[in-house]
Amino acid sequence: MRLVRLGSKQFQKLCDRNSGRNKRVAESVRNIVENVKLYGDDAVIKYTRKFDHVKLTAKDLKVSACERSGAYQDIKPEFVSTLKTVLENINKFYRKQLKKSWKIKDADGVMLGERITPLEKVGVYVPSGTVPLVSSVYMTVIPAKMAGVKKIVLVTPPNEYKSVDPHILVVADLLKVDEIYKIGGAQAIAALAFGTKTIPQVDKIVGPGNAYVTEAKRQVFGYCGIDMLAGPTEVVIIANQLSDVNFIKADLEAQAEHFMGLSILITNSKKLVKILKKENIKGYIVQVKNMDEAAEVSDRLAPEHLQILTNNPKRIARKINNAGAIFLGPYTPVAVGDYVAGPSHVLPTGGSARFFSGIGLSDFCKSSHIISYNKKALEKIREPLEKIAGIEKLTKHLDSVKVRFE
Repeated sequence: MRLVRLGSKQFQKLCDRNSGRNKRVAESVRNIVENVKLYGDDAVIKYTRKFDHVKLTAKDLKVSACERSGAYQDIKPEFVSTLKTVLENINKFYRKQLKKSWKIKDADGVMLGERITPLEKVGVYVPSGTVPLVSSVYMTVIPAKMAGVKKIVLVTPPNEYKSVDPHILVVADLLKVDEIYKIGGAQAIAALAFGTKTIPQVDKIVGPGNAYVTEAKRQVFGYCGIDMLAGPTEVVIIANQLSDVNFIKADLEAQAEHFMGLSILITNSKKLVKILKKENIKGYIVQVKNMDEAAEVSDRLAPEHLQILTNNPKRIARKINNAGAIFLGPYTPVAVGDYVAGPSHVLPTGGSARFFSGIGLSDFCKSSHIISYNKKALEKIREPLEKIAGIEKLTKHLDSVKVRFE
């Protein structure tokens, strides 16, 4: 591991890790998005053949009911029972996030409120490159379902046999996903954003993906909503002289399993620095004076996953403002959050935890402000309204109030 000093260019580079865009990727994605927008299914099929090396027809794109039911025969029976505990944990967590519409009235005839409405249609992207990310299905679909989304459309790349991994199909089927399509990459994002003859247009796209998927989400934002622009996964570990070095090494190595995964250790222990500098683990060490400084450094990095492996993790956690998910204590590895704890593992990366959050029910809802005044209430606020409109020289705004008292 490489030791990085505070204030150095390398440390600043780690803080600014999400500031640039790959121009080659952006241009390639722009062409894909435009072609899908113009040519629909034909473009999707062309890019699926080019990038996934799978030749499909328009009829092949949608996963059939037969394929859904047949998937159960290709998995071990215990897989479904294993899921039961996981799904219960996720439901338990998101039940606490349920929001209701509300309103308030006063004696002067003013009624204010907020109406919470679930999104009509949501597209879920599930990566399936070298391995199928089965957990991404339930980590996105369950919050959408609990929020009340009316239609969920799942897309995932096809394999060489023109099918989808059976575990993905089984989870999607158990969660009653409405439609599943065998498409991936930027072309899948474009298809969801604009719709094609076969694939429905959605209101929002959620789920992780590679650089091309992320860039496509950036480019279609505005035509539809997106959850976030997620980059490579990352972990920051805060540890001291009492932390178990074997736990630290295991957690750093777990992160290194991911393509381009980033691992950073923050510690005030010279002993840990000495040991881990010699380890052949891809990542960085930041040495600090004390745990208060460790919290400050972590906040500057604003990591996706923050593990606090000290003897008193709650004390440090109270000082943390920027992190996608915080894992407390030696027996809470990131893997727990990735698969079974309950909160979604779709989290902000690249320092965007400063202003983004992990997926929640609010990502699948929108709110409308409700305002109602009677004549008496309007008359009471007429003077300040007219003064402000006068300052802004919007005379027709003034007239729209005056006409109600003529």
